[in-house]
Parts: sequence; C-alpha cells; structure tokens
Amino acid sequence: MASDCIFCKIVAGELPSFKVYEDAETLAFLDIRPVNPGHTLVVPKNHSVNIFDVPEKDWTAVTTVVHRLARGIEKAVAADGININMNNREHAGQIVDHVHVHIIPRFKGDGFKLWHQTPYKDGEAVKVQEKIKTQLL
Repeated sequence: MASDCIFCKIVAGELPSFKVYEDAETLAFLDIRPVNPGHTLVVPKNHSVNIFDVPEKDWTAVTTVVHRLARGIEKAVAADGININMNNREHAGQIVDHVHVHIIPRFKGDGFKLWHQTPYKDGEAVKVQEKIKTQLL
C-alpha cells in the first residue's frame, strides 16, 4: 500500500466508496465523478502506478473482473453500450497513480466524446509498425 494513494486507502477501508464488487485481488467501486451513472473503477488491491509496472497476475485479475462486470453494469443501468478505458501517465489523462480501469456506461446522445482520429501519411504506418516490432524483441 502506498500511504499517499487514495485508491490504496479505499482498498484498506480508510476511505469510503460505493463498492460494487470485491475479491481477494481486486476491488470495483463507483467513480465519484462519473461520466454517466454506473461508471465504475476496477483496481488491483496491490499498488501499482500504471500499466508499465503492474504485475501480470494483478493485471489479469483486473481484466477478468472488468470482463465480468461490463455486462452487469450495462444491464443494471440500461446503457446503450460500454466504454472500457485506462489512462497511463499524466499526459494520457491519468489522475490517480494507481492502476485502474474505467467501465463507462454509454447512452445515446450522452455527449461523451471519443478521441479524434487521423490517418497515417504515406509510408508512415510501415515505419511505426517496424519501430514497435523492434521494441518487442
């Protein structure tokens, strides 16, 4: 547990939350500033900052719970769809430095915007593909 981490304090029961699910490895609770009602965060109980340092076993536990909860949340709030989102590091929008995945119920016309998309320039996709492949060796 990181002593200054708000999510670690929620996991430890030191701060209140609206828990929707808990098991030995994970905790899921309602986001206190939801995009839409039912917006839920799934966190590993062990502290990790982001996707780059979370142990595989904790990541697997989180994604298993996300998969399990998504359908239930969608049905519970009669959503038209679900977004699954994770922000890693400040410039990707991460606010709390503890691994967490957002399950965001979506409703037609809810106003929540997705990111913009830009096509690759000629030959750029191949260059990026190769750069990624060399980092995976």
